[in-house]
Amino acid sequence: MPVRTSPAAFPKRSLVVSLRILLLVLHAGSPVYSQGDSQSGNKVMDNITVRQGETVFLRCELGDDVTHTAWVNHSSILYAGEDKWSVDPRVSLVTLNQEEFTIKIENVDMTDEEQYVCAVQTSRGLRTTSVHILVQVPPKIINFSKDIVVNEGSNVTLMCQASGKPEPSISWKFISNSGDLASDDELLEISSISRQKAGVYECTAVNDIDADVQTVDITVNYAPSVSEGRDAGVTLGQRGVLECEADAVPEADFEWYKDNRRIFNGFDGMEIINTGSLSKLTFYNVSDGDYGNYTCVAINKLGSSNTNFLLYVVIEPTSSTLLQVQDGSGGVKTAHFHTCLLFIAFLPFLLRF
Repeated sequence: MPVRTSPAAFPKRSLVVSLRILLLVLHAGSPVYSQGDSQSGNKVMDNITVRQGETVFLRCELGDDVTHTAWVNHSSILYAGEDKWSVDPRVSLVTLNQEEFTIKIENVDMTDEEQYVCAVQTSRGLRTTSVHILVQVPPKIINFSKDIVVNEGSNVTLMCQASGKPEPSISWKFISNSGDLASDDELLEISSISRQKAGVYECTAVNDIDADVQTVDITVNYAPSVSEGRDAGVTLGQRGVLECEADAVPEADFEWYKDNRRIFNGFDGMEIINTGSLSKLTFYNVSDGDYGNYTCVAINKLGSSNTNFLLYVVIEPTSSTLLQVQDGSGGVKTAHFHTCLLFIAFLPFLLRF
């Protein structure tokens, strides 16, 4: 917007003296009051509320008998007429003519929140128009807990502090568990934390302007617990697998034993493969010596747990296997069976002959 200036060129000494007195009043913290009578003409405008980072325009009306004008705050003269006294590059002149005197402050910050006075020198003396700038600031989380690792049963305290104007409200949510509200305070306290409370917690700071969100992750360590072992039946010479699964944080290390003797990878043709929470003991060619009892042990720094397995033999008869069953009259009947299970299923039927 072009700047239009007035041609008035009266001595400025009287105005400067008046401005210095005005600055002393403002610096002392005394407000410039609006006078309700017509003798003064001083007035107070409504507060101007702006958001941090915006531009604010300060405008006051002039008149035909104005000789000098100035915009001041509590500590300095911003503009005296068209002469800029402020060293702040954000402050600039917008309009100066017989009707109005307007300046602007760009990129407003909290330091700009104060009283501003437009001083106008007339033939009848000094009159003022004052206005207070209120700066609203969006929330910003400034003090926040970092990700933590604790042992199950520990007490946990999370902190979330935020700045902003108006003062933001704080809320916590446990977002790993359907976003349940955990707290509406700066501090979130969890007593004797369990593994079910491990996960991501979200802090939200909100005011009328905006919101700020931060998350923190809680890792809960606990000792291993293993699933019950499932026995496996394997035919001689075939491949067999025993599987051991453990729930633990941190992840468990696995050890395998046969009759209290530890098994190492590659021992007697066995292979141990550990993948996360699962350990597999694989037999690629089961021999007579492989059958028996096995134990899987899951271990981490908080403890251990174990489970037992039985690897047992399964005999599969061939299609040429003959089964002879004597009936009640002394005669013999012969049958072909493909598996032992088939034989067991038909045994009651055959015994009736």
